[in-house]
Amino acid sequence: MRKINALYEPEDDGLSGASAVWRSKPVIHRSEPIPESTYQTNLSADLPAPTLTPETVKYWSDYTRVFYHPKSLQQLSDFDVNDKLLPFESYDVGFDLFEKLEREIDLVDADLRPFIEECDGLQGIQIMTGIDGAWGGWTSGWLERLRDEYGKKSIWVWGLGDQGANTAYPREKRMQQLSNSARSLSVFAEQASVYVPMANAPSKSPSYIEYQANSSWHVGAMQAIALESMTISSRLRASHDGRGTLQDLEDTINSTGQRRIAKLGFSIADPDVLSEKVSTLSLEAEKTGSMEPRRYSEDDGEDDQLTSFDMDMFTLSYRAATVKSRKQEHTFGRVESARGEWTVPGVEPSRDPRDRFNDGPAVQSYNAPLLFPVLDSYPAIFNVGKGHTQKLAVHAGLTTSTAVAEQVRTVEQLMRRMHGIQEREDLCNRLQIIAEQYDEGWDSGSEGDDD
Repeated sequence: MRKINALYEPEDDGLSGASAVWRSKPVIHRSEPIPESTYQTNLSADLPAPTLTPETVKYWSDYTRVFYHPKSLQQLSDFDVNDKLLPFESYDVGFDLFEKLEREIDLVDADLRPFIEECDGLQGIQIMTGIDGAWGGWTSGWLERLRDEYGKKSIWVWGLGDQGANTAYPREKRMQQLSNSARSLSVFAEQASVYVPMANAPSKSPSYIEYQANSSWHVGAMQAIALESMTISSRLRASHDGRGTLQDLEDTINSTGQRRIAKLGFSIADPDVLSEKVSTLSLEAEKTGSMEPRRYSEDDGEDDQLTSFDMDMFTLSYRAATVKSRKQEHTFGRVESARGEWTVPGVEPSRDPRDRFNDGPAVQSYNAPLLFPVLDSYPAIFNVGKGHTQKLAVHAGLTTSTAVAEQVRTVEQLMRRMHGIQEREDLCNRLQIIAEQYDEGWDSGSEGDDD
C-alpha cells in the first residue's frame, strides 16, 4: 500500500551551525520497497557516482544525499498515492484531514515543536507546499494554526505548481487546480508574512537554461536554486555585512503590512565571467574617475533602474489577463540577493521602506560570499559562460508591484465564472480585498501610454 507523508526538514544554513529557519514540504512515501538506484548503490560502495539523467531519476530518493531525522516523516494513513476512489486532489480534502488530525492530537506540539525547541534564535518558519491540490488545504490549516501559535514570527510560504496551466490535463482537472490555488491564495495572503507563488516553468527563460518541464528533478532544481539564494542572507552569521533576516527582507517589500504576495525572479552566471566583467569596469572607472553605482531617483524610470531578471518564476495562473493592460506597472518594493560579483544598482535602500509618502520603490540588496555549489546530484540545466561550472553565481529578487493586483483580479474573475465552488462569493470578495492592497497610495488609474 502506498502512503502519503508530510516531511519536516531542518534547513542547513551552511555557516552558522544551528538552523534558524525551518521548512515544511510534502513528500511521497511508499510502504513497499523501492529498488535502490545505481547512484545510491555506488555512493554506499564508495564508487564513482554515475551521471544522473531524467530517465534514471524517478523518485527523490534516487538522488537525495540528505539524512532525514526519523521523526521528520509523519505518515498520513488515510490516503493512498494515486487512489482513484479517494484522490488527494481537492482543497477541502486536505483541509478536512488537517482538522480531523488536529482534533485527535495537537500537531504543532507533536510534529513541529520538538524541532523548534532545538533552534537558537528562531527567525521564523518557511513552508514549501503544492497549492493546486489537497496540499493547499492541508497547508492552510497548518498556517492558521502556526499563526495562532507564533503570531509575531515570520512565516513564509513558497507555493509550488502551475495551477491549471498544464494543458495535458483534462479541462475539469485544470479548473479544479485553479480553484484549489485560488482558495490557498486567499488564506496565504492573509496569514503568511510573505507568500511567493512559484511556477513549474518560468514565463521567460534565457538560452543558457536547458530543462525538461516534465521532469520533477529539473523543476525542483530550478526552484531550489532561486529559493535558497533568495534567503541566503538570513542564514549568514550576524557579524557578516550581508546579513539580512527574514524580517529585514519583509520590511523592504511590504511597507504597509498588507502586500504579502511577492514575485520571484533570478539570473544565473559563471562567477569567473562576472569577475572578468568587474575587472573591466574597474579599469574603465579609473579612467573616468567614477565608480559610483547608479541609484534610484524620482527622475529615473523604474524599468530603467530596477534589475530585469532572466527568469520570472511568477505562477502561471497569476499572470496578467489575455488582454494586455495599458497601465504602467508600479513597483512598491524590491529586495535582492546576490551570490557572486554582480554589479547591480541600488546597493543601498533607495528610500525608507516605512516612508509611506514616497512613491518611489524601496530597494535593498544583500550580498553573500557563498556561490551556489553544483553537486553531482544536481542536473546540468545551466550552461553559462565557459560551460557547466561547479559553482554558480546567482542574483535573485522578490518584488511587490501592481502586477500582483492585476493577476489576482484575473483569478477572481475566473472564480466568478466557475460553478460548484462553495462560498464562491466570499472567496471572490477576499481576492478583491487582496488586490486592493496594491492600489493603496498609488494612482492605479494612470496609463502607461499617457506617461
